[in-house]
Amino acid sequence: MDAITMLRAAVALFAIAALGGLLMAGIRMFASRNPPAWLAMLHGLLAGAGVTLLAYAALAVGVPSPAGWALLLFVAAAAGGAAMNLLWQWRQRPLPVGLMLGHAMIAVVAFLLLCVAAF
Repeated sequence: MDAITMLRAAVALFAIAALGGLLMAGIRMFASRNPPAWLAMLHGLLAGAGVTLLAYAALAVGVPSPAGWALLLFVAAAAGGAAMNLLWQWRQRPLPVGLMLGHAMIAVVAFLLLCVAAF
C-alpha cells in the first residue's frame, strides 16, 4: 500500500474519532457531566488506530513533512486524552474544560496538517 492511501485511511479514522470527540465535548459542556466511558474508549481506540497507521506510514514508506508534524501533534493530543481518561474520567471527576479544549485544538491542527498531506 502506498503512503497516500495510508494517509487517507488515517484521515478517515481520525474523522470518525473527531465525531466522537465532538459528542463527548458536547456532553461535558452542555450536560455538565462526563461522557460515558464506552464512548471515551471508542474515541481513543479509533484515534489510536489512526496514530498507529500514520506512524507505520511514516516509518515504512515515508510521508510528506506535514504528515510528520501531524503525527507529532497527534501523539501530544493522545497524551492529553490519556491524562483526561486516567486522571479524571476513571476517577469520576469532571473533566477539566481547559485540558479538553487544548486536546481538541491540538488534534484539529494535526488533522488539518494530515489532510494537507493526504490530499
